[in-house]
Amino acid sequence: MHALLDCIAQLTPPTDAGRLFHGRGGRYPGCEHLSLDAYPPVLLLTSFTPLDAASLAAIDQALQQRFAALGQTLNWVYQQRGAGAHNQLMRGTVPQLHTVSEGAARYRVRLLQGQNHGLFLDMAAGRAWVGQHIQALREQGHADIKVLNLFAYSCAFSIAALQAGASEVINMDMASSTLALGRENHQLNQLTGAKFFAHDIFSSWGKLKRLGPYDLVIADPPSYQKGSFVATKDYARLVRRLPDLLTAQGHALLCLNAPELSSQFLRDTVEAEAPALQFIQRLANPPAFADVDEECSLKVLVYQQGPTPQPPPH
Repeated sequence: MHALLDCIAQLTPPTDAGRLFHGRGGRYPGCEHLSLDAYPPVLLLTSFTPLDAASLAAIDQALQQRFAALGQTLNWVYQQRGAGAHNQLMRGTVPQLHTVSEGAARYRVRLLQGQNHGLFLDMAAGRAWVGQHIQALREQGHADIKVLNLFAYSCAFSIAALQAGASEVINMDMASSTLALGRENHQLNQLTGAKFFAHDIFSSWGKLKRLGPYDLVIADPPSYQKGSFVATKDYARLVRRLPDLLTAQGHALLCLNAPELSSQFLRDTVEAEAPALQFIQRLANPPAFADVDEECSLKVLVYQQGPTPQPPPH
């Protein structure tokens, strides 16, 4: 754990939410199971294998020493990941209504509930791209920009799009509880123009097509969630629908967070199922999430609707 303890000894708590230590990226041998995140004013330590009492005590002592030196109050939570997630408040308190910022956006998070907390920190570059893309469309004279946010979770992409000037965002996710958090995020940021549908996406193509077409479709599905989405079989079903949902020059932002699947898997899927979509770029992940093998990290790919391929002449 020396690399984690060295990080703690030098850290300065940020004002925005973000990752402080990314052992999962493989750059710190022996710490591959550990990550440390800031959800101000709380730190979150996540371990993918159980930590013994001595290790937790060493981490707690290092945090206490650093925060005492900074003259700041220490609040930290430990999450042990495995078959499920066990969250424990180790020191200090967690705000009852816990709000964090990312630039101009504010989000509710819940560090003591469940496995996911309401904001995926590794997707910060994706949210930034959405904001920049919407702003660029507006500067090009687009006055009515419509966005479809699939597997919307807590609707962070919707916040980014609406803050940048999108006219309307359709948020769809099977889980009504996370969409309720999404509604709360929109109210928190005083945003209007969003719609929320707690539907199974694969049973809703007709509805989605009627509500479109969209200048931007965002798909950030779970890589493996039984009964909801399994990337190896369901991404193809999703991709083949995209050309019918997009405007003539619309874009798609496709995300894949599966270490065992490379970006080539996603590129091959799009080429096979939606050849009208042209690959534009893969977004770089935030520096804090650097990985020894970028193909094991989050993959975020940008596509644009192109001309429909014509069959070769006889």
